[in-house]
Amino acid sequence: MVFAPDTEVALRTVVNLVNSAANGSEGLAAQADLDSFLAAEGFSGSRTRDGDELASVKRLRRQLTELWTADEDAAVRTVNALLREAHALPQLVKHDDWDWHLHATTPEAPLVYRMSTEAAMALADVIRSKEMDRMRICEAEECDAAVLDLSRNRSKRYCDTGNCANRAHVAAYRARQAATG
Repeated sequence: MVFAPDTEVALRTVVNLVNSAANGSEGLAAQADLDSFLAAEGFSGSRTRDGDELASVKRLRRQLTELWTADEDAAVRTVNALLREAHALPQLVKHDDWDWHLHATTPEAPLVYRMSTEAAMALADVIRSKEMDRMRICEAEECDAAVLDLSRNRSKRYCDTGNCANRAHVAAYRARQAATG
């Protein structure tokens, strides 16, 4: 499935946000962590850089984590709630190095509204396309990271947070070697 470029970027941002708390880690422990995350994800616009902003992003992360494994009806309820709360009004915009793409908030809107709206708009595309099965959890033992499978053959099984795929492949190789030797 090919989504619009801004949708794919937003979906990867959702995965990265969800995975900032995967496997018992806390990737947003301090304001500096949020600053780094937003810089890596290319978020622009106004910021308060206070504890409330960090806490609101962590609340959004919990909502998106629950949505990741939700059924379609629950996902729709969450997406609609996120869009309502942010007073989303989709518009085409062009800025920085981006060609025309959708924004549904102003650059001055609170960070959590901009983040939740980007996520909700991308997830709405996934839901409308009946592609929620591309939203998975890593198949590696003891890993609960989110996986977004955008492969043509729907074959992605492991997350990008560590070496889950490599460890699984090495373990399978060793098991095959033990079985033949």
